[in-house]
Amino acid sequence: MAATDDVEQRKRAAALHAAAEIHDGMRVGLGTGSTVTYLLPAVAARGLSIRCVATSVRTEDAARSLGLDVESFDGPGALDRLDLAIDGADQVDDAGWVVKGGGGAHTREKRVAAAADRVLIIVDDGKLVDRVHTPIPLELMAFGLAATMRDLGSATLRDMARTPDAGLIADLHGALDDPALLASRLDATPGVVAHGLFAPSMISEVFIGVVSGDVERREITAP
Repeated sequence: MAATDDVEQRKRAAALHAAAEIHDGMRVGLGTGSTVTYLLPAVAARGLSIRCVATSVRTEDAARSLGLDVESFDGPGALDRLDLAIDGADQVDDAGWVVKGGGGAHTREKRVAAAADRVLIIVDDGKLVDRVHTPIPLELMAFGLAATMRDLGSATLRDMARTPDAGLIADLHGALDDPALLASRLDATPGVVAHGLFAPSMISEVFIGVVSGDVERREITAP
């Protein structure tokens, strides 16, 4: 089996295990990314009566094409709490910090995660790191962009379309010694809509597809 195929098998294994955590009547947040691609058909195949919200247009379209009930997450009358959110990640470290946003959907992913009673992260073991590191994805307001970029310092804009919420995607570079301190700094920077650092307190468990074909289940305990 080619190395790429092996990685895909690990992603699929993690996604299948996470799909089994969804039960009839749940309100479920569906994430974005390559591992979630395996999650959606696994969820649809179970034939459950669930209400879903999606973190990206791509996920919404894919989920609906499989027959899943995807609702709007904005406006009066929309869901305001979820039982479970399942999403992928770019990095997961030993302390439970997660980096997301490789696809630029981290603002909506973070909003959905914060609304969920339980958040599952699904990854292959290649996403595990000792400590999270840069680049850290950012979504920025267009208004005052030059000033925001000056305040951030070593950040670069991505050459990509604006987000569905009209934001611009950038990546923050440089040293990352303390993720909590950096997260606080970014949260306090005007013009930063959201960053891709997800604190351990936001994450319940990580399902990790490993080389053997098994799935390691790691519970995250926030300090």
